[in-house]
Amino acid sequence: MDTIYLCGFAALAGFIDAVVGGGGLIQIPALFLLLPAPLAAMVPAVLATNKLSSISGTGLAAVEYARRVPIHGRSVLPAGLMALVFSFLGARTVTLLRADDLRTLVLVLLILVALYTFWRKDFGRLHAPRLGAGAERGLGALTGMVIGFYDGFFGPGTGSFLIFIFIGLFGFDFLVASANAKVINFATNLSALAYFAAAGHILWEYAIPMALCNMLGAWVGVRMAVLKGNAFVRGFFLLVVSAMILRFGYEVLTQG
Repeated sequence: MDTIYLCGFAALAGFIDAVVGGGGLIQIPALFLLLPAPLAAMVPAVLATNKLSSISGTGLAAVEYARRVPIHGRSVLPAGLMALVFSFLGARTVTLLRADDLRTLVLVLLILVALYTFWRKDFGRLHAPRLGAGAERGLGALTGMVIGFYDGFFGPGTGSFLIFIFIGLFGFDFLVASANAKVINFATNLSALAYFAAAGHILWEYAIPMALCNMLGAWVGVRMAVLKGNAFVRGFFLLVVSAMILRFGYEVLTQG
């Protein structure tokens, strides 16, 4: 029965993640709550199981988006390569620094992202890339370095920050930004998943059915995003960012 519930939450997380990112808000708490107590107490196992499930949905979403929405290879490819490397470096840095110190900073950034998106009604409405080929590659590589390091070091909000950067700096619309963000999300998750798998942390009996359901949710999410367009993605983006603000705000207040 626990597996059935986890699969339901995985499908919901895959849907949310495919549209705007943030599926971890659903899937990770579900794992901690629904796994048997001895397994839920094994934090690396929980994170590893979540990672296999989420990367499955992210990979499917990236493929499905690529069939329907332009993927800007000259920005996404260097960003993905840098993200793959710097995600690993970020994960290594966790052992040297306190990731919890980032909570307040991330909360402030998310509030600014939400306020700016609310204020700019036309933000992400039109797809109008504003960079030349060289500048797009360079900024893509820099984006991959920063976001990749952050995802490996801390992680929450990675998809939302990517979408905001693709819209604000590259000139993409919400739908194209979300599609391109999936490619980089896949890259940042890949190195962490490789480590977890090699270390034997993945709970395969839960991870495999959850991965299948996450992929199903991601497939529905991509179809919905493409069908409904930018207005739907923008509204969903603000909803997820608001949920993350509430989560981090609660954690900062209760732990501060």
